[in-house]
Amino acid sequence: MSISKKLAFIDFNSLKTILFFGLIVRLIAAVFSQGYGMHDDHFLIIEASSSWTDGYDYNNWLPWTDGSRGVPEGHSFTYVGLNYIYFECMQFFGFSDPKTLMLINRVLHGVFSLLIIYFGYKITEKIATKKNAVTVGWLLALVSVFPFLSVRNLVEITSIPFLMWGVWLIIDKGTTKSLFYAGLLVGLAVSFRYQIAVFTLGIGLYFLIKKELKSLFVFGLGSFVMFALTQGVVDYFIWGYPFAEFIGYATYNATEGTKYLPNSNYFMYFWVLMGVLLFPLGLLAMVGFFKSAKRHLFLFIPTLAFILFHTFFPNRQERFVFTVLPFFIILGVVGYEKLKGKQFFAKLWKGSMVAFWVLNIPLLFFLSIHYSKESRVEAMYALYENGLENERILLEGTRSTKPSMMPKFYADSWYCSFIERTEPTQSLTVLDNQQYDYIFFFGKEDLESRIKSYLSLYPQLTLVKKCEPSFLDEVARKINPRNSNQYIEVWKTNFKSR
Repeated sequence: MSISKKLAFIDFNSLKTILFFGLIVRLIAAVFSQGYGMHDDHFLIIEASSSWTDGYDYNNWLPWTDGSRGVPEGHSFTYVGLNYIYFECMQFFGFSDPKTLMLINRVLHGVFSLLIIYFGYKITEKIATKKNAVTVGWLLALVSVFPFLSVRNLVEITSIPFLMWGVWLIIDKGTTKSLFYAGLLVGLAVSFRYQIAVFTLGIGLYFLIKKELKSLFVFGLGSFVMFALTQGVVDYFIWGYPFAEFIGYATYNATEGTKYLPNSNYFMYFWVLMGVLLFPLGLLAMVGFFKSAKRHLFLFIPTLAFILFHTFFPNRQERFVFTVLPFFIILGVVGYEKLKGKQFFAKLWKGSMVAFWVLNIPLLFFLSIHYSKESRVEAMYALYENGLENERILLEGTRSTKPSMMPKFYADSWYCSFIERTEPTQSLTVLDNQQYDYIFFFGKEDLESRIKSYLSLYPQLTLVKKCEPSFLDEVARKINPRNSNQYIEVWKTNFKSR
């Protein structure tokens, strides 16, 4: 049987089919897309939560930890706390290898992210047509960035299913009970990521505009109840008073947050949203997004409010806007539908979709197998089960390649210490009489001579591992050298004075 005949048996308009393909690419990403995407999804989530499991506090967040500032720093404990429970469970069942722990973690996140596809399809089908729902479903399943982001520990992504679930309950039924449950779910999303409160206020503003005061009260009550349980109660037991971390977050941003550089590119987040859908489909989706405003105000107001908040707030990173990407796609597809009545716009959309899939599929493939921060992860994993404790590690980066922040989690060694050597004028040991167990050489420039210089100090210096950056890490570094995705060699000194 030919491939075309086999494909004829597949119902590509079925939600089950879309979810199946969405699951497949997410499982591929879970297996092959190792490492971590950004600083926050690893060092603020994984290093913190897994260290608590081992009786250590990596970021010194807990008030009883030596080195803690003794005041909340504004980090919600909800998501990091759930990861702590995960690591506790894995430890109970005997899993300890860092790579195995993260494989299971990625699989769980990938499966959970299928709710984004499910609710995106259901919401679109409810407010528009099944045809629009199918388009949205496939986009949410296979847009290049989604599988990669879905298996990461980013609060911007892991909060989306709760947010969309809550929106679906309001759109689907709108009963008093469903409004309250929707509030609970959206309140949980806010507890994952405080900035989602802006989206929540946008929903409240819609109810206020429509003079649906009962709906506003019930939804608001549900949101507050969940936020009080996850932030008030938890923070009370940790800090002795409720909402401590949220107050710390608000205080920090009211003082330190204003010191960030002001945003000079007010279209930045719109460019990100359009860029994900590539050109020209992204541009058409933006047109559809604004065309949807009048008819789908309930989704438009909170989505636009969220985008504008991040546009005018000084601290800006591209990933911040990904939380509302599914709503942008929904409104973009639904809003553009009215323009398809004219043949020109219908052909333009069809051609844009063809161009999108032609460009998106290769990107989807490369991102789904992208081992992010590979050299750093592999360098630290080379120390796993090495038989040493409190390893002293010299990070040697005296050429154009400066040392990166290294993930202790993959070495399963919370008490190892790092000292950086960044200038050739510094002594080989940086500190007088300091000895090291390992030396990490960053970059290939003059590598042989740099290694040779340490043989006088450590005659038994032995190569442990060569850690190459992944293909996309290397590409990113060539495009922008500020992406510190370096080649790293791990050498053991075999120093015996312990």
